[in-house]
Amino acid sequence: MTPAQQQLVAAVLERFGPKAVTTDPHEIEPWESDWRGRYHGSAPALLSPGSAAEVAEILKLAGELGVKIVPQGGNTGMVGGATPPGDGSALLLSTRRMNKIRSIDPVSNLAVVEAGVILTNFHNAVLEQDRRFPLTLGAKGSATIGGLVSTNAGGTQVLRFGNMRHLVAGVEAVLPDGSMYEALAPLKKDNRGYDLTQLLIGAEGTIGIVTAATLRLYPAILERAAAWVGVASPQDALKILRMMETRTTTIESFEIIPGEILGHVLHHIPGTRSPLAGGHAWHVLIESVATEAGAEAPAELLGRLLEPVFEAGLAEDAVISTSESQVEAFWHIRDSISEAERALGPAMQHDISVPVDKMPGFMLSAAAEAERRFPGTTATAFGHLGDGNVHFHVRAPKGADRDSWYAGDGPAISSLVYDLVVAEGGSISAEHGIGQMKRAELERLSPPSRIAALKAIKMALDPRGILNPGKLVSLAPEAGTP
Repeated sequence: MTPAQQQLVAAVLERFGPKAVTTDPHEIEPWESDWRGRYHGSAPALLSPGSAAEVAEILKLAGELGVKIVPQGGNTGMVGGATPPGDGSALLLSTRRMNKIRSIDPVSNLAVVEAGVILTNFHNAVLEQDRRFPLTLGAKGSATIGGLVSTNAGGTQVLRFGNMRHLVAGVEAVLPDGSMYEALAPLKKDNRGYDLTQLLIGAEGTIGIVTAATLRLYPAILERAAAWVGVASPQDALKILRMMETRTTTIESFEIIPGEILGHVLHHIPGTRSPLAGGHAWHVLIESVATEAGAEAPAELLGRLLEPVFEAGLAEDAVISTSESQVEAFWHIRDSISEAERALGPAMQHDISVPVDKMPGFMLSAAAEAERRFPGTTATAFGHLGDGNVHFHVRAPKGADRDSWYAGDGPAISSLVYDLVVAEGGSISAEHGIGQMKRAELERLSPPSRIAALKAIKMALDPRGILNPGKLVSLAPEAGTP
């Protein structure tokens, strides 16, 4: 620990007590690696403030001393965005003690929530008020609100409600100099120049630490149903979506799954079984909900919507859920894909987006090109077809050594995938962020004007490079020194 770090840790301990400081390496160790185990760092101390005011004091002193800080929520990110550097040059700052739900207003459909609140706990709290927060993802039992805001998280309901950016009505944050940004008021109109709230959403903790957010709520679900549909191609799947969109606005999720990946889930995940009797090249999971009494039952709606789909020859087979447990079983298959993929061995995983109408062709052509350029690999894509975001995985040849393959072909595979994405006008990060994993590729593939603007914003708000060093954008080496 450097003298400056020692001084900061001693000050935090004196002002806020032992709950705010951890220096035991064994207690810090679980928070020094990312969720996937791809990135490993080292932090001599973990700071755990209990309020926004404490965060402000810590950042003010950190700025004065030149101590770098890596903010961390639930540590469920996928791009190494909350992992400290490996040289011990930064301290971790956890927001998990700031876990109060300050208010839930079912009349205005708004809630004010601190950064450390776990997503599942928030879901349960608003449900008691007959409301819901329509963002969910596989890590909901660990992911925190502050992390979800800072990474502009997505999930399976973006099709209808948008990602985190669309669900945030206000933000409270601490800027790198320790000053408070207080904008929790849910203003519908606010034309006071640059929108710092929107700037903080998705900034990955590089220009401020989100300490609370005002979130939009929606009526609780009274009933839901899901359809599992077998189709011949991604093109047919998209045609089904377009047909349904002209007939209803209650489709919340539209997920596409290759038959090959379904097979992996059925083989590796106990208790799963195929929803359909026969084999199909592709599968689609569609969910519809009812939130008002007297609305058409979701199962009946899905049946009505599927009739013209079959008449058009777009679906090979389908089953509609008849119970909540069956809906859960369908989603258990979808949510278990990552676990099943891990059992298959190493893979380069890419969270990408292209325009929705181009996605079916991209899924097929990009997979074929990756397999052609890297013999022995297997490329597949699955995910949120409805919003043009899929998870594009390229698995290593059988028997490949994990570390050698990641260091060898891995980077070249990702560069190929990202080149193909950019050629289609897409984004190399749809919902996971940039972190440290994609920083070099962001700079390589972005127009110089975009990178210059990102660096200018970082320099303006954090000229000493105090917050989350090495993530999203990098400043000149001298900019991050005291």
